[in-house]
Amino acid sequence: MSAVVNDHEHDHEHHDHKPSGIKRWLYTTNHKDIGTMYLVFALVMFFIGGAMAMVIRAELFQPGMQFVEPNFFNQMTTVHGLIMVFGAVMPAFTGLANWMIPMMIGAPDMALPRMNNWSFWILPFAFLILLMSLFMPGGGPSFGWTFYAPLSTTYSGDSTALFVFSVHIMGISSIMGAINVIVTIFNLRAPGMTWMKMPLFVWTWLITAFLLIMVMPVLAGVVTMVLTDKYFGTSFFDAAGGGDPVLFQHIFWFFGHPEVYIMILPAFGIVSAIVPTFARKPLFGYASMVYATSSIALLSFLVWAHHMFTTGMPVAGALFFMYCTMLIAVPTGVKVFNWVATMWRGAMTFEVPMMFALAFIVLFTIGGFSGLMLAITPADFQYHDTYFVVAHFHYVLVTGAVFSIIAAVYYWLPKWTGHMYDETLGQWHFWCSLISVNLLFFPMHFVGLAGMPRRIPDYALQFADFNAFISIGGFLFGASQLIFVWVLVKCARGGEKATAQVWEGAEGLEWQVASPAPYHTFDTPPVIK
Repeated sequence: MSAVVNDHEHDHEHHDHKPSGIKRWLYTTNHKDIGTMYLVFALVMFFIGGAMAMVIRAELFQPGMQFVEPNFFNQMTTVHGLIMVFGAVMPAFTGLANWMIPMMIGAPDMALPRMNNWSFWILPFAFLILLMSLFMPGGGPSFGWTFYAPLSTTYSGDSTALFVFSVHIMGISSIMGAINVIVTIFNLRAPGMTWMKMPLFVWTWLITAFLLIMVMPVLAGVVTMVLTDKYFGTSFFDAAGGGDPVLFQHIFWFFGHPEVYIMILPAFGIVSAIVPTFARKPLFGYASMVYATSSIALLSFLVWAHHMFTTGMPVAGALFFMYCTMLIAVPTGVKVFNWVATMWRGAMTFEVPMMFALAFIVLFTIGGFSGLMLAITPADFQYHDTYFVVAHFHYVLVTGAVFSIIAAVYYWLPKWTGHMYDETLGQWHFWCSLISVNLLFFPMHFVGLAGMPRRIPDYALQFADFNAFISIGGFLFGASQLIFVWVLVKCARGGEKATAQVWEGAEGLEWQVASPAPYHTFDTPPVIK
């Protein structure tokens, strides 16, 4: 017996020792290290994708062809979309999940730590493949991030094979990450942490993980069909061979619409953690928030064809998808109502995380309203394929998903580093981002309603002034994110020491461990009363 105990003690010493240098990051199975790597990777991808957006906005600053040729412009819009969705937003949420979920549920680590390491390390290779495709003869993928057939089959370049391979690897990474989240939450919750005591961030991620497992194989299927149509003589999407190009859209959007919610549900969890902290009040209607999140996830499988109103579907089909899409606004509205009710008569303070969370609530709601406009079938015929759609999804994904990620980083950064960030610089970052992001995306509603089509390198003269404003907003928004990097670097280097609780009014297990969080958080699981 004593030998076993000694062995165990030796084991424990070995576990507390963290390897130094590059090996620590290559071989790590620690959820905090892996979370950090995901977050840093997402930040790098955010700037690469942002640089492509700068190319797009530089070209559109004035009418006429200025800097790039149309094919390269299309490559930029395509790869910008793919990188921002699969390389920036999703890995950032996965990084937050890796860092915070074990701490929030009182777990020692993620349940499958080696798979966790693997699911991160295949990502840089996926994006290396995608970026390398830009240097092939004929250039990278230029068919839009939605890669509609026949653009991606009959009319695409040889880089399509690399694009498909890259998407497969991203999908494998997402599925492994999702399995890890589910197994961890089901099996490693601390004693007393019942389902209805879990923080909402954990709930939203659990539901997101199930969505990922259900829709990522659909994406894998559709890219494989594109591959075989292009290189192996099949005709899934080729009418001449008995296929159907509209089938592509059905399969793609059956993945694509739940994917949109994969990128916003964790944001709801983040905002549901931040608002009660700075309102000094418990979250209003916790149970209704859990049920609302679940119903959004279920409904997200019934609305895919609202992206396809102009394909000539039967009226009964169009009506079904119109009503389902409008129905999904109800649980989303419940969430917004609950956040507002949480703030009502609270003792609110406005630190940077709260400011980003408030901006999220207001601007995400604007994105939701334009989504309702797009849901109305006859109106959608006017909006479809115009800049109105670009405005809609950027309000949801930039002032929605990206703002929530930034809010989360400001909120938990002192817990990660043990230092408080520079509040003044954070405020500067907030106001510069808020003003520039609205200058960037709000005018897009108007040029879209006036009929300016999306994904074009040139446009009619009457759109010139608006596009100049939009481009200036774009450059300012990009520059504002450099302030964010400086905040992060400055905070990591040192600064005012953070207490364990960090924020007065913060509740949850993660605020009961020291700041910075120890390398191994819970040797013995905490008991939840």
